[in-house]
Amino acid sequence: QVQLVESGGGLVQPGGSLRLSCAASGSIFSEYVMRWYRQTPGNLREFVASLTTSGTIVYANSVKGRFTISTNNARNMGYLSMNSLKPADTAVYYCNAYRTPTLTWWGQGTQVAVSS
Repeated sequence: QVQLVESGGGLVQPGGSLRLSCAASGSIFSEYVMRWYRQTPGNLREFVASLTTSGTIVYANSVKGRFTISTNNARNMGYLSMNSLKPADTAVYYCNAYRTPTLTWWGQGTQVAVSS
C-alpha cells in the first residue's frame, strides 16, 4: 500500500508563488510516473504535469512556463513549483503515482487559492 501526502497549498495573491510537496511512503517515484492533477468544484480532475522515471516531463499548456515538476528520490518526495499564479490556478491539487491503471495511487489533495 502506497501513501501520498500533499502539502504546501494555501492562499496567494496573483503573481505569487507556491511550492507543493508530495511525500511518498516508499521509494515509489523511482519506479512510477509522478503526476500532478487539479480539480475545481463540479469539474473533472485536470492534468497539470507529469515526470517519468526516465526524466520525460509534460506540462499542460495552461501551466507551461510557470510550473515546474520535480522529484527527490532519495527523500521519496515530489514537488510542483508554481510561479506567476493566476486566479484560474485556484483548485485542489493532487499528487499521483502511476504505473498502470490498476497500479496508481492518489494523495488527499491540497487546496491552492489565488486571490487578491
